[in-house]
Amino acid sequence: MTIDLHGRSYLHELDYTANEIRYLLDLAAELKAAHHEQRETPRLTGLRMALVFEKSSTRTRCAFEGAAAHQGMTTTYLDPSGSHIGHKESVADTARVLGRMFDAIEYRGYDQGVVEELARLAGVPVYNGLTDTAHPTQSLCDVFTMREHSGRPLHEISFCYLGDASDNTAASLLAMGSLLGMDVRLAAPRELWPDEALLDRCRVVAEGSGARITVTESVEEGAAGADYLYTDVWVSMGEPAELWKDRITQLLPYQVNAKTLAATGNPDTAFLHCLPALHDRRTELGADLYERYGLDGLEVTDEVFESPASLVFDQAENRLHTIKAILVATLGGQ
Repeated sequence: MTIDLHGRSYLHELDYTANEIRYLLDLAAELKAAHHEQRETPRLTGLRMALVFEKSSTRTRCAFEGAAAHQGMTTTYLDPSGSHIGHKESVADTARVLGRMFDAIEYRGYDQGVVEELARLAGVPVYNGLTDTAHPTQSLCDVFTMREHSGRPLHEISFCYLGDASDNTAASLLAMGSLLGMDVRLAAPRELWPDEALLDRCRVVAEGSGARITVTESVEEGAAGADYLYTDVWVSMGEPAELWKDRITQLLPYQVNAKTLAATGNPDTAFLHCLPALHDRRTELGADLYERYGLDGLEVTDEVFESPASLVFDQAENRLHTIKAILVATLGGQ
């Protein structure tokens, strides 16, 4: 089967077919091997990409810039102070300006509607680097990492996401896992379950793919036999202190710790996290949380984060290779 993604945007997992996602994963594996063996061939020389960041980032920015540079592209980074988008200039006008100056646009911000409008009007491929409701470059990296380390096809892999299952990372994992026929478990307080419309849509997708979807308040039910445990930060930096207190009380039972790993009953269970992680006191936020609540780690303990089960830095590197696959597939037509 020939897969042609040239000129396509990448905004949400469910915009793609399972075969198209598998093609990106295979391409990422090829590009990663070529990079590590120092035989990578630039396929995008002379192309230009605008990176529009309304939210700050370490991995997403570095992965896009690194992937572009390895493939011969140049990038222009626009932070919130370097762009008028949504403030002095509409999204529609920004899209039409950037589309005439660049061959592609990456957007990381808040409203999914913004990245959708950019894609509709820019006339060039647009990539979703994160919005409040989706994180599709992260979920592509995540399933790539799961497949890479398990050595099994994705439909034979199970994972359990623990914590705030209403956030963008959980939503994207739910969508990606449903599309690829995986065993998807989300363990969270009922009030932090995924958006019902997305859950309904994913259940329909799962009927065709063979995916199994479990949403539960029980850590034991979600974790049992899981190949991977996954979590994310509970509250974003800058949120009011009262929200931290409430969220910690609500989510502490869902912390990934040694007991959680043991609850899988699977000695080969691995740990994933999209980073940054609050696993120790070696950050200003971590030290402040310890002073306030006496906790060394929040969503994951340092014991698990630094354990042999942790794949978080392999996972972080794979952002580079999977984003590179998206660029090559949509701009190089390979």
